[in-house]
Amino acid sequence: MKEILEKLTQKVILNRNEAREVLKNVASGMYSDIEISSFLTAYMMRPVTAGELAGFREALLELAVPVDLNGYETLDVCGTGGDGKNTFNISTLTAFVAAGAGAKVVKHGNAAASSASGSSDIMQYFGYSFSNSNDKLKKELEQTGICYLHAPLFHPALKNVAPVRKTLRLKTFFNILGPMVNPARPSRQLIGVFNRDVQDLYAGVYASTPVRYFIVHSLDGYDEVSLTSDFRLVTNDTQQTVSPGVLSFGYVPPAALRGGQTLRENAVLFGNILEGQGTAGQNKVVVANAAYALLCYFPEKSLEETTAMAEASLLSGRAKEVFHTLMNMQS
Repeated sequence: MKEILEKLTQKVILNRNEAREVLKNVASGMYSDIEISSFLTAYMMRPVTAGELAGFREALLELAVPVDLNGYETLDVCGTGGDGKNTFNISTLTAFVAAGAGAKVVKHGNAAASSASGSSDIMQYFGYSFSNSNDKLKKELEQTGICYLHAPLFHPALKNVAPVRKTLRLKTFFNILGPMVNPARPSRQLIGVFNRDVQDLYAGVYASTPVRYFIVHSLDGYDEVSLTSDFRLVTNDTQQTVSPGVLSFGYVPPAALRGGQTLRENAVLFGNILEGQGTAGQNKVVVANAAYALLCYFPEKSLEETTAMAEASLLSGRAKEVFHTLMNMQS
């Protein structure tokens, strides 16, 4: 670690292999809390690069509990969080709508860090049983089109870093690694990010992977397709600024995305939207995100087609059926 810290204090950029090895050592418990704290603090003094983040990502994927889903083409839908907007659980609803439309979804998530409820909080509230059993996950995916990976069960090595992160009480690069380290290694990903710098950083990492990726950032700060403003979309092939008018929905007011102050309030919102009782604005936002998730998953389809698929999945009750079938499978 001494050599690495010397490089970092001199603002030397680590190559990908150096980054991968040092993070494997950090996560494996080879260093003291003071050394780990110094390592993380060094990255608060300068931005992490795409090459370094790619190395960190590889390290955590190598250390993760492996998931083998029988060769399915799979999709993850997630956001970095950190936008401070207190929205309802858009990405989790999007995942069920996408599954209801025929995608095979492997959602990787966690409990809330700063909001009232994260995806794991919502899933647990409704009775989902967290597990890293490959058989359980595969059965759920095959029978419902979706399974859920609660991140702490798949990244046990991160326990060595958790006390230091808690003591520092500051954002580190670990805050943006979560969406990148789905242990099922999905071949498709729709990722929402909270600012343009992180969007460009993600694009730099994913450009060197085989993943088909859609990275979205709404220009007014949301880490999803919020429809409250134009949004920037970065994919394997293009970078473009998109107006909500492209989806024929138009803009929605920020109030339409507002979540509750408690887990129960957010669960009620989640259930209402899934049951087809959401407001017009809530439905539009979920359908918009699902449309782009499906466009990522089905590259042969048009945005018009995937929007219709998403709308049908939500409003016909297919997404709700997927959700209830999944919950009924829990023991």
